[in-house]
Amino acid sequence: MTPEEKLKIEEKIVDVLKTVYDPEIPVDVYNLGLIYRIELADDGTLDVDMTLTAPNCPAADFIMEDVRIKLAAVEGVTDARVNLVFEPEWDKDMMSDEAKFELGFL
Repeated sequence: MTPEEKLKIEEKIVDVLKTVYDPEIPVDVYNLGLIYRIELADDGTLDVDMTLTAPNCPAADFIMEDVRIKLAAVEGVTDARVNLVFEPEWDKDMMSDEAKFELGFL
């Protein structure tokens, strides 16, 4: 995969992540700052590290599976692995300005 192809796939990955929402928060997981790492290998294997707003999030399984299914469907991704991590601990400062505005923090 060329660097240009990889960049286009990574842009699609970010676009897809912006379609995944926590059912209790009207902001996508990407703008919430829940995505810590996106690593796309040349063979199309995708590893994503993400966290949740709270370790005991009742929608954790739903959100994780939604992310995995949507990422696996991105053209150019041959395997999508989503890893749940809790370090560093998420806080509202990790949100994009757009998310902070949407949630009334700005």
